Amino acid sequence: MSPRPGVDVPDHRGRTGLDRAGRDLDRNPDVVVRDVRLTSEGWHVLRRTTFDYRRRDGRWETQTRETYDRGNGAVVLPYDADRGRVLLTRQFRFPAYVNDHPDGMLVEAAAGLLDTDDPPAAVRREAAEELGVTLGPLTHVLDAYMSPGSVTERLHFFAAPYTPADRTGAGGGVEEEGEDIEVLELPFTEALAMTRDGRIADGKTVLLLQWAALDGPFAPQPAGVHEAASPHR
Repeated sequence: MSPRPGVDVPDHRGRTGLDRAGRDLDRNPDVVVRDVRLTSEGWHVLRRTTFDYRRRDGRWETQTRETYDRGNGAVVLPYDADRGRVLLTRQFRFPAYVNDHPDGMLVEAAAGLLDTDDPPAAVRREAAEELGVTLGPLTHVLDAYMSPGSVTERLHFFAAPYTPADRTGAGGGVEEEGEDIEVLELPFTEALAMTRDGRIADGKTVLLLQWAALDGPFAPQPAGVHEAASPHR
């Protein structure tokens, strides 16, 4: 039998032992992993895992699940509160196109995989590459599993201020990686309206825009906040 890439020998990204992931998990006494098989060792990794699961009534049953492992990612919403603007992207997404999106051109917040960076470094990298903007101080909004039924990815959400002077690059993404990204600077009110009428249908972007409206830079201020904060009163 020839050596298996990603199992016995490194695959094209230098990874090996990919079929071992999950075998040593013991944090949940109601789950016992029995077998992990690598079914695809492409750019990302698809595994088929067999495990015993104890149901709430105490019965044990054997289940098999496939998990798509693409690493973790980070996403950021740059905002200009003074001008009431946000920076977003528009790019072609084939998976959305093949699943009934009219043209596959999705409006999104800038995002990317962490690769070897930590989440704050990753969103600053993506903001520079995709939007051509240098971000101000980052606010960590939350972390979330966006498709936990099949995808392992945990996404780290951030927001950050910017000014017109911070838009120092053209953006557009990395052409060598096939990216062709349009930069959109939109009034926040319009972007929020786009989440209601379906023009923005990307989950991570909807979540960040709603956070910005409810708890973030565009949230209504409680009565008396501005007066209390004024140094001249």
